[in-house]
Amino acid sequence: MDRPETDGIGQGPGPLPRPDRGPVTRGLLFVLRAILTVLIVIDEIARPFYRPLIRRLAALRIVRRIEAAIARLPRLAILVLLAIPFAVAEPLKLLGLVLMAQDRFRTGLVVFAFAHLVSFLLVERIYHAGRHKLLTYRWLAWAMGLLDRLRRKLLDWVRSSAAYAFALRSRDAARHWWRSLRA
Repeated sequence: MDRPETDGIGQGPGPLPRPDRGPVTRGLLFVLRAILTVLIVIDEIARPFYRPLIRRLAALRIVRRIEAAIARLPRLAILVLLAIPFAVAEPLKLLGLVLMAQDRFRTGLVVFAFAHLVSFLLVERIYHAGRHKLLTYRWLAWAMGLLDRLRRKLLDWVRSSAAYAFALRSRDAARHWWRSLRA
């Protein structure tokens, strides 16, 4: 009995290996998946540091006006507008990681933090403003759904780990200590 092929994100027994992919291609795809997994987890770890900044920025009158103007654009214009900062920010994130791996940790951290700042402030605001029109592209709606399922699966895996439980206990202890200082 043949197994059904799925997208591999918890929707069944998993994809079957394609016979037209050789061992090199499968190996490269595995490495790519591993790199993307690490980047997504790093992105989720860094996100809470930027949330207050995003909320403050989104509340500014000029930002709300810009978002309203973006929302009135045609979907292709929004897609192009989204692609420009995305094309700059994402390679910078990889460059930051490479610099950190090459013993230039501070420089890499600055580049990585700047790339995240650009990504969170520009890409997210543009996407937020034009989301409804952008998701009328079936391929983009499918990709965003896949990314959301992958992100949730990775987060569930991280949250089930002992390291995550330790991080939560450490965070709670630090909050308690900070509150005791302020009291």
